[in-house]
Amino acid sequence: MSLVRSLSTVLARRLNFVRSVQSVKCLSSDATAQNASSGGSMLHARFPGAQDASFVTAPKLSLPASIEPIPIYRVMNSDGTVEDPTQDPNLDEATVSKMFRDMVLLNTMDKILYESQRQGRISFYMTNFGEEASHIGSAAALSPEDWVYGQYREGGVLVWRGFTISDFINQCYGNAEDQGKGRQMPVHYGSRKLNFVTISSPLATQIPQAAGAAYAFKLQPNNKRCVVTYFGEGAASEGDTHAAFNFAATLDCPVIFFCRNNGFAISTPSKEQYRGDGIAGRASGYGMAALRF
Repeated sequence: MSLVRSLSTVLARRLNFVRSVQSVKCLSSDATAQNASSGGSMLHARFPGAQDASFVTAPKLSLPASIEPIPIYRVMNSDGTVEDPTQDPNLDEATVSKMFRDMVLLNTMDKILYESQRQGRISFYMTNFGEEASHIGSAAALSPEDWVYGQYREGGVLVWRGFTISDFINQCYGNAEDQGKGRQMPVHYGSRKLNFVTISSPLATQIPQAAGAAYAFKLQPNNKRCVVTYFGEGAASEGDTHAAFNFAATLDCPVIFFCRNNGFAISTPSKEQYRGDGIAGRASGYGMAALRF
């Protein structure tokens, strides 16, 4: 009886194997002969991972030098001239005044707190010098309901949303008025009221978290919120960043990846961090849209 059962098992496995081979042949035939029904020349295939690729008869390498760099979007040049009037956002005076005031405020606060750190009054501080406009401009384009996952240099986003100077100083000094009660390092801001998730020390951890939060928003009915996560080009070298890109692209998450490239990851210059067309150039490889500005 056991011998009969063994033979039955072997025959069943062989039959399943034959069916599997036949299925593979069918898939291969579908991929290479998709144009046959219309008398086509079978120049294109639909293989997994290459849905729209064409056949060639000689090796054709895709070289980085042959790919045109993503252009830099600019509305106003260094002389203050709007180069294309159709791109002028025509912001009202109150909005422009607030943007300028917030940038000056952030710059002034940076000077004071940086000097406080150098004097030993606080243990740690990172400035936002030269990046104020990227904070304020992007924050102004968001809805207050949109969530923000920041890194260390997005103080301007909080300024725009209403985080006060006292809030910044309380956090950096870790006093009794600090919302985190001194349990975080300085510059690790957060505000539930302002939808700004508390900054985390380990590099790039906020990026996959942002993709996950965006996916959660997507699953909610009638959702109109998005998530934006800020990071530097140094964080873009972390594996978490690539995982976040892939999750966001394949799950169609409403998330904006805002990479601010200041040329150095602590002391490592950009040219030693990556090759190709920078961080924005990676987007097409993941099937995402990108804008460089």
